[in-house]
Amino acid sequence: MQKTDVLIVGAGVVGCAIARELSKYQLRVMVVDKNEDVGGDASKSNSAIIHTGYDAAPGTLESQLVVAANPMYDRLTQDLEVPFKRVGAILPAFTQEQFETLFAWKEKAFHNRVYDVEYLTAEELLQMEPNLNPEVRGGLYIPREGIIDPFLLVVALAENAQQNGVDFLLGTKVTGMKVRQERVTRVETTHGEIEAAFVVNAAGLYNDEIAGMVGKADYYVSPRKGQFFVLDRKTACRVNHIVLPIPTKTTKGKLMCPTIHGNMLVGPTAEDLSDKLDKSTDEAGLNSVEADVRAMIPGVRIQDAITQYAGLRPQRNPEGLRVDRYDDVKNFLNLSGVRSTGLTASAALGKYAVQCLQEMGLELKCDPQFDPRRKAIPLLRDMTQEEQDQIMQREPLYRRVICRCEVITEGEIVAAIHRPIPARSMDAVKRRLRVGMGRCQGGFCGPRVIEIMARELGVPAEEIQKNEKGSYMITGRVR
Repeated sequence: MQKTDVLIVGAGVVGCAIARELSKYQLRVMVVDKNEDVGGDASKSNSAIIHTGYDAAPGTLESQLVVAANPMYDRLTQDLEVPFKRVGAILPAFTQEQFETLFAWKEKAFHNRVYDVEYLTAEELLQMEPNLNPEVRGGLYIPREGIIDPFLLVVALAENAQQNGVDFLLGTKVTGMKVRQERVTRVETTHGEIEAAFVVNAAGLYNDEIAGMVGKADYYVSPRKGQFFVLDRKTACRVNHIVLPIPTKTTKGKLMCPTIHGNMLVGPTAEDLSDKLDKSTDEAGLNSVEADVRAMIPGVRIQDAITQYAGLRPQRNPEGLRVDRYDDVKNFLNLSGVRSTGLTASAALGKYAVQCLQEMGLELKCDPQFDPRRKAIPLLRDMTQEEQDQIMQREPLYRRVICRCEVITEGEIVAAIHRPIPARSMDAVKRRLRVGMGRCQGGFCGPRVIEIMARELGVPAEEIQKNEKGSYMITGRVR
């Protein structure tokens, strides 16, 4: 029987943000997740945008959290050494009907206390974004919208939490909970039972299933799929800002924006599904992405796509971001409806959840040993010539480039495998370093990464997996 003060179910960005916040105190904290790596499901397949909350429903908890979280990212990303940039967003109107809604969107931003949203003329927009449809009539400028590496954000939150004492049990699925005398007394998992003084449900897509284990599934979570294109860095048609369509009730719409690493991101769709495992892309969905984005940016070159992917947002029904406490299960905190703005809101949700836990009876005593800083893996591509020479002298494995597209060395891959939250699958290495995310999509470097992982983990190459259990990269030998 393992024991902990707080057990967090879910190692996505929200769960890891809560874990890091709790690591500031003298507590035993544990995070469990069914996946083989941190990053959950929705946290590793999204548009990688840090929102301002200008378009949230005023007065909601979501508005409160997103607006509060946005300014936190300057210091947070500096402490965790995660790439982040405030590129700003524009909301262009191309029809008279759209143009007439701009006042309402600006007023909504004002009610959300996002006061720096400004009107721009068609001429100003075209000066900022020459590739916009020249029929643009005007629009809004939201200067503090930003872009981030969502994979590294989750990894960095988890690593910093771990170095401050949080335990991560990955590949561990919660299978049940026992409630006695109005408290969760046991959490059953595939790796044994855990006794926790408090339990936090941050399970995203599977949030309703965890809540159902304590009789609190008075809602259900359905997946809303979003399909994306990733365009090559050298694509001729680029944008400098996040170019947003006028939002609808169900979606923020299909956008085009730069990524933190220089690619162009185009999408997503908003398709309501029932299958929580359906991350497929299809012709109809991708064609709709191209058509809608081309209406804003006629020259977009979808033929420059190097990959497509789909992510699943956890759509709560009834909808709305909720953080619930219960009189009859006094030590269970339930976070649900964390959807499109969840990546942004996580920074504030971590603090909000800890405050809720304190009000529920969790005793908080500051840990003077807490270190907010996390050192990233040194990347050869980001170094000066002098720095490259020094690290190659010090660490010879940095002399061998494995991924040519992204300029990733053997030394970086080895470092990722042996980090505090180790990369033990191909996708885990990919998320930390971008190995295989370039133009060839791993065609050149994939076999070499398998060789390095097998050597460092001390297992046969046939045992290396893409991600979850059973997803083997090699099926057998031909000679």
